[in-house]
Amino acid sequence: MFDQPIRNVMEQKKFLTASPQTTVSDAARLMAGKNAGAVLVLANDCLVGIFTERDVVFRVIAKGLDAKTTQLSQVMTAAPKTLGPGTSYGHALLLMQENGFRHVPVVENGRAIGIISSRNAMDPDLEEFVSDERRREHYR
Repeated sequence: MFDQPIRNVMEQKKFLTASPQTTVSDAARLMAGKNAGAVLVLANDCLVGIFTERDVVFRVIAKGLDAKTTQLSQVMTAAPKTLGPGTSYGHALLLMQENGFRHVPVVENGRAIGIISSRNAMDPDLEEFVSDERRREHYR
């Protein structure tokens, strides 16, 4: 599984987009409607940010911002790290683990084409991957 290119694993059905002017409230409804954990923020078809369920908690609610008036541009992660569709899924998981995030936009020829999530790994192979990475870290 971890050697597969992320194009074979990424979420295409739950690939949500919104503009930077979208309110947090509207983005949260969009995410809830599709049971998705993130929205890619696009301006003129270019990826400018990502907004996740964790951003709702840490950047909006915890700071007392009004979800009905706060725009994604104010609370998104701007210029997020991205991966190409040919990158291995194992590399994507390692990137997420090392950087402490759960979603990575997938970009091809400068355009967002999907999103990869750590949720895609919720199977027995994940436990083996984490265990192997911890062993490698121990010997470094």
